[in-house]
Formats: sequence, C-alpha cells, structure tokens
Amino acid sequence: MNEGRSCPLAYRYRPSELCRKPRQVSEDVLYIIGGLYGNPYALDEIERMALAEERQGRRVRLVFNGDFNWFNASDSLFREINSRVLKHMVSLGNVDYELANPNDGAGCGCAYPDFVDQGVVERSNTIMERLQRVAGNHPDIQKRLRLLPRYRCLLFGGLKVLVVHGDPESLAGWGLARESFVAGNQLKLAEWFVESGADVIASTHTCLPVLWSGTVEGRSCIVANNGSAGMGNLAQDPRGLITRIGLRGPLAEPVAGLDGRGLSVSLMPVAYDLDAWLPRFDQLWPSGSAAAESYRKRIAGGTSLTPGSVDFPYTV
Repeated sequence: MNEGRSCPLAYRYRPSELCRKPRQVSEDVLYIIGGLYGNPYALDEIERMALAEERQGRRVRLVFNGDFNWFNASDSLFREINSRVLKHMVSLGNVDYELANPNDGAGCGCAYPDFVDQGVVERSNTIMERLQRVAGNHPDIQKRLRLLPRYRCLLFGGLKVLVVHGDPESLAGWGLARESFVAGNQLKLAEWFVESGADVIASTHTCLPVLWSGTVEGRSCIVANNGSAGMGNLAQDPRGLITRIGLRGPLAEPVAGLDGRGLSVSLMPVAYDLDAWLPRFDQLWPSGSAAAESYRKRIAGGTSLTPGSVDFPYTV
C-alpha cells in the first residue's frame, strides 16, 4: 500500500446508507467544525462565536466532523483538545480514525490524490507517527474515539444535512475538494444527492473551502466544505473557517454565504489568537519539522485563494 495515498476499506461506505436514519436536532444554528487540527485558540474563538449567538436567543449546536487532532502532539494538549471536543456532537476524520484504530500501511489515512506532492504525503505520515505515539499514552481517549461514527445525518429545519469528513463514498474521499469542483464534478454530485437523499452536504478534509449550490432533479442542494477551522484558508488571511447552517442569517459577515429552502449556509471566519498559537506551534513543531515544513507558512499567512473563488454555482 502507498502510505498516505491509499485508505483502508473501513473508510468506505455507500451514499444510500448515509441518511437512512437522520437525527432530529432542535437548535437554531449548526456550527460544522472540520479541521480544527489541535488548535485550542481556534476552539476558544468558535465557542465565543457560539456564545454571542446564544446571547441573541439563538441555540447553537457544535458539530465536529473530524481532524480535530493534528498539531496537538503533547500529552497535555492532546488531552485538552479531545476532552473539549468530545463534549459535543462528533464524527471521525481520517486523523482521529488512525489514532483510535491504526491501520498498517495507511500512513496518515489522507488518501492524497496524485496532484499532491509526495513530500507533503511523507511529512503527513511523519506527523501521524508522532501523534500516534502521543495518543498511545491516552487509552481512555482512544476508546472514546473508537466509538464515534464516520458520518452523521441531521434533520434540521425539515431538511437532511449530511455531515461527512471526506465525501459520500469515503471518510478520506476527495470528491468534494476544491480541485474536484474546478475539474467539473456535477454528474457525481448529482448521483450523491439522489442516492443519499441529502439536501445539504457539509464536508472538510481537503483543506480548501468550497460553497456550492445547484439544482438536482428540481431540488435545490448545497455543498459546504469549510477547508480548515484551525488554520488560514484565504490569501493573506490566517483566520480559520467553519460552516454555519442556520434558520436565520449570521451575526457577523461571512466569507461566503447563500440561502436556500429556508436555511442560511455560510462559511464563517474564525479569528483566533494567532499570536498565542504560533509560539505554541513552534515549540511543538520547530523549524525543519514535518508540520513546520508543510503548514507553518499557511498558519501565519493563509493560502493563495481569494474569497471570490470560493463559490461554485452550477445546475446539474
């Protein structure tokens, strides 16, 4: 197996299975939080955002859809992140899965496609090896992670919100990546919406944000990929992003947003304390380390992506 590019069979599922038994939620707002990557200051800010909404009479449910672990490679920070996250509704990402259920030959479990440089793949495998050693010191947390589902389907505002980590076929799938939208994945999207019965699909995993709206067999459908909650997503912008789904619009200005079928779906910035996080990151991952090589520049300054290129309006 090509470590980091392939994924275990246990990651696979069928789109038709995903929304058979949706769970009713009664809150007014969902925060879908993917790719926290072990950043406690991003979690602080997300909790502050939720509190601000609650003070306006809006009940908020935090939903973590995986990879809340990654940079938290110390015993204290590993325990802090997992203890805080596991108080909420949670499903697994490939990182969390491999911490709870290590698979020989899976590496990081990222299932990186060919367009991702091999150096990135190898460094991710190295990060995973270190984090697995830390996780091994916390068997109680590993046990709790093993009990988590790979996806969730929520009945919210009368619509089915499918929360996955990768895509509707795999925990680490790249079918909802920005690159897939650029390549034109309308037909596959249509298949997934028809087979699953979902109205909204919320994803993460692939690290760059996407907000898509389209019509599938006369039905309005939405995809939201938040990129990363715990590090920058846009050009010269170190803020994280989460997906907000609400019965009313957000209190603050979103990076991108749309309304459909009574729901407001937005990619909301997470303006966490970067000055506090960078020194801790540097202590855990000094210059030359795998995480520093792959991520520090992005954490400090974002990506090359402009806000205007996040939206993908298509009809399929």
